[in-house]
Order: sequence, then C-alpha cells, then structure tokens
Amino acid sequence: MSDEPRYSIQDLADLADVSRRTVRYYVQEGLIPAPLGVGRGPHYAQAHLQRLLQVKELQSSGCTLDEIRATVDGGAERRTTGETVALPDRSVWRRLQLAPGIEIHVENHITLPGPNRLRELADWCRLHFTSSSSE
Repeated sequence: MSDEPRYSIQDLADLADVSRRTVRYYVQEGLIPAPLGVGRGPHYAQAHLQRLLQVKELQSSGCTLDEIRATVDGGAERRTTGETVALPDRSVWRRLQLAPGIEIHVENHITLPGPNRLRELADWCRLHFTSSSSE
C-alpha cells in the first residue's frame, strides 16, 4: 500500500482554499484529473492538490480557463479513460427575444444596433411572423 496521502474532496478543497463545487467543476472541465477510486471510495492524491494549486495560481494571475487548460494539459484536449477527446470551441452569445416565438442569437463581440432599430426589427418580425391557429 502506498504511503502517499489520500484526500477526500473536502480535504482537497480545504487545502487549496476553494469550494468542493470548484473542485468538481475543475474536474469536469479537465483542469484537474478525476478522483481515484469509485463509488464511496473516490479520493484525491498529492498530484491532484499540486494541479489544483497550479490552476488556482494561474487563474489569480489573470489566465482564462482555456489558457490554463492549454498550460496544464499541453493543449485543448480532454483525456477520459485512455481516449483523447477534442474540446469544443467556446464562445459567448446573447439571446434577444424579438417577438413571441422569435429570437435571435448574437455572438458577444458583435455590436448591436440601438434600441430604436431593435424595436423596428421586432415590429417587422411581429408583422411577418404572426402565428395563426386558424391556418
């Protein structure tokens, strides 16, 4: 049996001064490896703590999660049970409801027109995309 320390999720979170939720999120995002063991016996090792502290330090220095992932993992890949899966591209979108049942999605970097132009667009949508239960 190994003399390496074994940490519960609470122990790991306490040692890194983060929440258990943060630990789970970082595992989900591939920033730290999944716990060892299964069922009621999952635990974390020293390597998990070192990676968690590294992620925390990179984040406090202003790195994005994608930059941290590239740094700690050597690229935008997530390893799961021996296989490598490419991570999807991420982007931020805004959702605008123009009329009942009609919405548009706009990437965050695109400048929206002013309120009057948006109101004109919404009016146009209501005029041309009316739902009718009699058809």
